[in-house]
Amino acid sequence: MTALAAMREAAYPGYLTAAVAAYADDNVAAGRWPTAGALLRSRDQFASLLPQGLTTPNQHLFEILQDADGQAVGWLWLAIEPGPDALGGSAGFVYNLEIAAGYRRQGHAARAFGLLEPIASKLGARRIELHVFANNAGAQALYRKLGYGVTGMNMSKAL
Repeated sequence: MTALAAMREAAYPGYLTAAVAAYADDNVAAGRWPTAGALLRSRDQFASLLPQGLTTPNQHLFEILQDADGQAVGWLWLAIEPGPDALGGSAGFVYNLEIAAGYRRQGHAARAFGLLEPIASKLGARRIELHVFANNAGAQALYRKLGYGVTGMNMSKAL
């Protein structure tokens, strides 16, 4: 049984190191960033989004637990974008989802999203949005299965 818990202060440094590296790697693999400077660029983006770490307003970082008393098997980061918009209210945006390699394909991500929806709603979100890299077919399949639809598409051509 998967559970979500507010990220512990002790878990944050390890999360940040892993998430920054993974985001840099994902952007390089997707062809969005050159390898040179990717890690620094990723660090800068995380620093701008989480300037106060776990206490940054409207940023909610969770550990995904194997069960209510169990081991952390991943992380989930939800930002609440407050205020009315054209679609009628605040939006939640998932900046990061990661399941540890040994725990993937066991349903933890899908269950974590199921647990996240009422939390996001309670925080005032009327919908949840996210970005998925084009080369991540597994994540795309998961999000489609969970009812997410494409709202835009970035395209690129190397010259």
